[in-house]
Amino acid sequence: MGALKGQLGISLVLERRAPARAYERESERASERAREREAPPSDRSVTEQPPAEQEKMAEDFKTKLEMYRTAPFDARFPNQNQTRNCWQNYLDYHRCQKALSAKGQDITPCDWYLRVYKSLCPAAWVTKWDEQREEGIFPGKI
Repeated sequence: MGALKGQLGISLVLERRAPARAYERESERASERAREREAPPSDRSVTEQPPAEQEKMAEDFKTKLEMYRTAPFDARFPNQNQTRNCWQNYLDYHRCQKALSAKGQDITPCDWYLRVYKSLCPAAWVTKWDEQREEGIFPGKI
């Protein structure tokens, strides 16, 4: 009877672990799909494409921006506290704007970061950071 209990105990443990692992795998897949679906373009992908494709890409971004409601899930910031997400998108917007303006390209892809940080960041923070950038004392690397 003791052996039977042991066998039942082991099978119960295995049954408990299997759904947890399946859940973890499904959660990872969902996060990966979300990143692929919501990932903003990198500067490299924009600069390596011909002008016709860049225009099409800009139109696609305009369509996405029109349908935009709030900041999507970002797997880099899975916790409730979205302060770092706000900060990172603020920096990314200004870096993107600076890089594309220097190359004389359309800055429409940068509007993604603008919308995300505007929906995440308190207005007081953005105002303060804008003033710091103007005064040359902004602590971030742009």
